[in-house]
Amino acid sequence: MDSSAGLRGSSAAAAPLTPAEDRRWATLSHFGALIGCLPSLAVYLVYRDRGPFTAQESKEALNFTLPLTVVMLACYILALLPAIGWIFGILAVLLWVYMTLSGLVAGIQCNKGRPYRYPLNLRLIH
Repeated sequence: MDSSAGLRGSSAAAAPLTPAEDRRWATLSHFGALIGCLPSLAVYLVYRDRGPFTAQESKEALNFTLPLTVVMLACYILALLPAIGWIFGILAVLLWVYMTLSGLVAGIQCNKGRPYRYPLNLRLIH
């Protein structure tokens, strides 16, 4: 007797997000700016095919946070230089504050169901 008879696996396609879940994940992708580009990248990769608002907003958040995260990490490394390192340390902190506050503003707008566009965004990912 076949032991696998009657057993079924799950479907390969994930279920689409409900409108509330779509808005929630889109909002979290913006709020993730607090710790850099990784949260928006994770949301974009996992949920972009499941909700249109999440795909749009996580891509916008990723386009905003990715270049800033790279520049910020470079500033942290350059902050180790003697004599002028303090300038890069201050620049890295200012970039983090800008990225965090911009992400909070975007997340608040996104939570209200409004799409948000950052004023200074490279939009590297299309």
